[in-house]
Amino acid sequence: MIQAILTDIEGTTSSLSFVKDALFPYARARLPAYVQAHGGEPEVIRLLDETRALAGLGPGLDEAITQLLAWIDEDRKAPPLKALQGMIWEEGYRQGAFRGHVYDDAARKLREWREAGLRLYVFSSGSARAQKLLFAHTAAGDLTSWFSGYFDTRTGPKQAAESYRAIAESIGLVPESVLFLSDIVAELDAARAAGMATCLLARGEEMAAAGTHPVARDFDGVAGF
Repeated sequence: MIQAILTDIEGTTSSLSFVKDALFPYARARLPAYVQAHGGEPEVIRLLDETRALAGLGPGLDEAITQLLAWIDEDRKAPPLKALQGMIWEEGYRQGAFRGHVYDDAARKLREWREAGLRLYVFSSGSARAQKLLFAHTAAGDLTSWFSGYFDTRTGPKQAAESYRAIAESIGLVPESVLFLSDIVAELDAARAAGMATCLLARGEEMAAAGTHPVARDFDGVAGF
């Protein structure tokens, strides 16, 4: 029996265009100035050191900034980049530059599932900090209290079965009692390989390559528990 819902964000609970067309450009435009302004703070120092270690860079600040911008352009899921993006987005949310997007059907069903006793978790390539910010600033209000935990790529790659096993172990459930929702088939394949139930969210798209995963056009169509 399903006891928990683990959900992706981009293209699943939230519009892909919000992330691609609003959040990513906002962070890219502000990253150089943000790093220069906050480069002496312990958390930013740690993230810059992690960037240099991953890329094999020297101690220069400009070189690290150039690498971070290159990772944005490559859509690289580098943990220090994701953490810095979350810090920049936090400023944007606080200043009212944008509001976190969550589909109405997703907000409604997440509330229903939580009230029915299901535990809710998030697994996204964006940092846990960025996930919380998005759900804290939605048109439906602050939804962060609905979720029992947030997981990002520091847990592991989203297309690796071991990441889903690690999440199940972390939340104290067997994988078979967790339903994973995503719009990416390769992520669902990995979750299924770990033993989780799966459902593909295909919002208004033709899904000829859905594989063997159940398909839902929105959260109202998610079934299986």
